[in-house]
Order: sequence, then structure tokens, then C-alpha cells
Amino acid sequence: MADLTPTPHIGAKYGEIADRVIMAGDPLRAKFMAERYLENPVLVNQVRGMYCYTGTYQGKRVSVMGHGMGISSISIYTFELYNFYGVKRIIRTGSAGAYQPDLHIGDIVIAQGACDNSNYAHQYNLPGTFAPIASFPLLRAAVEKAESMGVNFRVGNILASEIFYNADPEAWHKWQKMGVLAVEMEASALYMNAAASGNEALCICTISDSLVTHEETTAEQREKTFTDMMEIAFSII
Repeated sequence: MADLTPTPHIGAKYGEIADRVIMAGDPLRAKFMAERYLENPVLVNQVRGMYCYTGTYQGKRVSVMGHGMGISSISIYTFELYNFYGVKRIIRTGSAGAYQPDLHIGDIVIAQGACDNSNYAHQYNLPGTFAPIASFPLLRAAVEKAESMGVNFRVGNILASEIFYNADPEAWHKWQKMGVLAVEMEASALYMNAAASGNEALCICTISDSLVTHEETTAEQREKTFTDMMEIAFSII
């Protein structure tokens, strides 16, 4: 793998990124997490402003990296991490919009599965529809940690949407009726890349807004205040 790095998108050399990576769509959230939780964090990538830091957390070597917005962006970074850098485990910490009325700002959603409206799975030429799901050991550990913390959380299906500004503003109701908890933009590609490479993945999201109640947060709140999901991710990575 060493001769395949650096890649066109990641400037780190092989060995500079740990085999356990916590990711965030916003590279500034990744920077915040690295500075808050890692001991002796070292910046190993800043290509395209997608910061990646490697340090230690409670004796474990861990990297924290941004992945950008959308299935296309996360698919590139996680493919390279799994296939070129020897990464075995990725946890995405993201924000999500609530589809269900009992989810509110700050609540945690642990994504057991990830629906999508993309064509990403087409590349595998499967004779059917693939269901992207989380690594069960990571899922179980996240649930146990959330329970011990006493935070409000739900486990279930989310939607990884390729579309942010939908021409049909009522389309989300169809997902809501199917029990989908919330919407974000990346988890399905993460789960598919993990499955295709034989590795582990989990997506943990904090509710940042609600399509039901119209609650909202600011960009700064999304960057720096969603610490419950961060603590869950670092405790199980």
C-alpha cells in the first residue's frame, strides 16, 4: 500500500494515518475534535483544506479527518483510507435533519442502516438492491456508551441524500412514513466502502435541525457543540 500514497486527495504518507479514523464532514469540526480529544495531534494532511490529524486517545493511536459534503466526497476519502492507508475502522460524526417528531436539537441518531437516493451501489453490479448497514460491534458499543451517558438517542434507519435542495420539498414525508429517523448526506457510501473492503464503519449523527418542528442550529454550534456524539465516537474507536 505504501507505494500508493500519497494519493491525489490525501497528502499523508503510508503509516501517518492510524488504522482507526474518526471523520466529520466539516474539516473545522475535525480540527476541533483533534485539538480537544487527541494527545499530541500532528497535522498529516491539509490537501484541499481537508485536515487530518493523528495522535493518541487513551493510549490508542487515532486519526481525525474531514470528508466533505455528500456521497461523492466521502466515497473518495474513505475508499482511499480503507484501500491505500490500511484503515480498518471509520466512525463518521455528522449532523442530521430530523424526520420524526420525537427527535430534537442535540439528540443522537446511531445509524443502524442507511437508505439513499444515489446510484453509488450500481458500480458493484449486484443482482438486486444492497442494504448498507453499520458494523454491529461498533453499533452495540455506541448504544452502550450512549446509555451510560444518559443522552437522548435513537437507533435505526437514516437517509443519505444526494440532494440538499430538493425540487419536491415534500419528498421527505415518504421517507418519514417508512420510519426513517433523519437525513444526512454520506452514510450509505461509507457503509458500502466498508463492506466492499471488508472493514468496519459506523455513522453517529447529532440532530442539527428538524423538518418537522423547523428547529435549527448555527454553523458554529454544529462545529463545536455536538460533543456527546464525539465522546461516544472516541470511546469506541
